[in-house]
Amino acid sequence: MSEIEIAVFGGSGLYDMPGLSQVEEVHLSTPFGDPSDVIRVGTLNGVRIAFLPRHGRGHTLTPSEVPYRANIFAMKMLGVRYIVAVSACGSLRKDYEPGHIVIPDQLVDFTKGKREHTFFGDGLVAHVGVAQPFSPELNQVLAHAIEEAGGTIHKGGTFVTIEGPRFSTRAESNLFRQWGMSIVGMTSSPEAYLAAEAEIAYSCMAHVTDYDVWHESEEPVTVEMVIKILSANTRLAQKAVDHLTKSKDDWSSDFEAHNGMRDAFLVGDWNAVPNEVKANLAPLFSHYAG
Repeated sequence: MSEIEIAVFGGSGLYDMPGLSQVEEVHLSTPFGDPSDVIRVGTLNGVRIAFLPRHGRGHTLTPSEVPYRANIFAMKMLGVRYIVAVSACGSLRKDYEPGHIVIPDQLVDFTKGKREHTFFGDGLVAHVGVAQPFSPELNQVLAHAIEEAGGTIHKGGTFVTIEGPRFSTRAESNLFRQWGMSIVGMTSSPEAYLAAEAEIAYSCMAHVTDYDVWHESEEPVTVEMVIKILSANTRLAQKAVDHLTKSKDDWSSDFEAHNGMRDAFLVGDWNAVPNEVKANLAPLFSHYAG
């Protein structure tokens, strides 16, 4: 298999892209179980790219059931260095309108502790820094790609992740607005944190589908609203990914995220780390082990 550096997480419709060739399906197992689905790998503009339906084909996994650790670890096994996460979101601001795209630069985790948020533990301790949970460099590249694709884009904003699968109450929605949140969704946490631990640059293409439930003159969010906007924006997302691959030689380089674990490990003696843990997590730390 040739080198795969870019991965896209999103709905299965995104992967039926014009121009995608040499398509193969990759079945991977990780120390954290199987990914959400088979990984589809193809060539676009001479670049090998991996696609993963986050919720499984047919959307069979709730946000709480997504195997986030397996998904990110599988990307690390493939050699992926850049992940573009395509997500639906509700707007918490009047100027972030349905149909617009947001490239968030901050993240707040409002999930309920049901999701595994780290690869580490069991004898190997690490504390990753996530002051910038989304890669600033990849954010810039992605924003340019969306502009080239003709999308209406907002650069920056705070993305609050809720547990789901229910939508917010009006009180919760108004609370998030009081806190200064920009958009609300259900999957960016812990996806972004795990990508940071795997030293993969991570950026989110957040599609605004609704005004959540806070807006007095707009209907509260429904599944129908979400599907309608995502379906309309699928071609836009495909065009943005197409531009990313066309321009890869212009932007592909070492980003800050690619060295994010350099000072993260608290290990007095690498020989004291259990052998099974070292074997399982070798892709994440072996280049730092003393």
